[in-house]
Amino acid sequence: MSAGVDSGPDAGTDATTRFFEPGSVSWKVIGHPVALIGGLRALIIQTMHPLAMAGVAQYSDFRRDPLKRLRGTSAYVASVVFGDRETALAAAARVKKVHERVRGIDPVTGKQFSADDPETMLWVHCTEVHSFLAAYRAYAGHLTHAERDRYLAEQVVAAELIGLPRAMVPDSVASYRRYFADVRPQLCVSDTATATIDFVARPRLSARTALDLRLAARTFGPAAVAIVPRDLRRLGGLPERSRRELPLRAINNVAWRVAPLLGHLPVLSTVLDGWAIRMVGETTVKLALHQVRARDPRVGSRPRSHR
Repeated sequence: MSAGVDSGPDAGTDATTRFFEPGSVSWKVIGHPVALIGGLRALIIQTMHPLAMAGVAQYSDFRRDPLKRLRGTSAYVASVVFGDRETALAAAARVKKVHERVRGIDPVTGKQFSADDPETMLWVHCTEVHSFLAAYRAYAGHLTHAERDRYLAEQVVAAELIGLPRAMVPDSVASYRRYFADVRPQLCVSDTATATIDFVARPRLSARTALDLRLAARTFGPAAVAIVPRDLRRLGGLPERSRRELPLRAINNVAWRVAPLLGHLPVLSTVLDGWAIRMVGETTVKLALHQVRARDPRVGSRPRSHR
């Protein structure tokens, strides 16, 4: 078991014990604001699995209200990674309850799908976990190979929380590569998947959404597309990598490295936290952003309350 992670969902009952400790690589990676870009990358890639896409197409309203989906997913991840055991277990129980009703027939393959199918859950888990890592490495900072292995091993606990057996879940860089290679022949892109990918890559939020959130979304989509693997970009009908992406990449590298520091400035922290609450929700800001900021060794003060 990796350092900084409890020994699994069935270990002990102390609600003050976390599944992920502050010193874990998971706190470092998922606690960084760039995890938002990782989440969008994950959604793009997840659509390429027909059974996962069928569940989204038939049961999700995220294209009508994408911020609702973003806030819900962000709150779940924050609860698991940054909450205490009781908070994480309650969040996982809610997700499993939702999964019970998500089932049907995939019109692309003709196969039955269900959100609690272990293979589908594993695909969603792996793409999300790997995408957080990809976004951090692309835009936020360097991780050694050992740190990447440790992060992926830590995240096995998150998979166990939703009911996946430990032995089924990749737990290293090498095992993730093998898993993605094994799944690759199953991937395809339907018309619905293409529309979903296009919506994430070029979000068109309702005019009722505040202008600043709409403008931010238009920058987040291309940043997520830029870190999708080349062969999956071709599969998804996304543009090939080119030199035209280099300025965008450079801007994102600077912006996402500076973003965590700005939250420590008294003049900006309240404004930025208010904006973050509107984007990803209060639960995520309190559990993730505030806790990570409070433990930043560069700053000794704790964040102010935003109640």
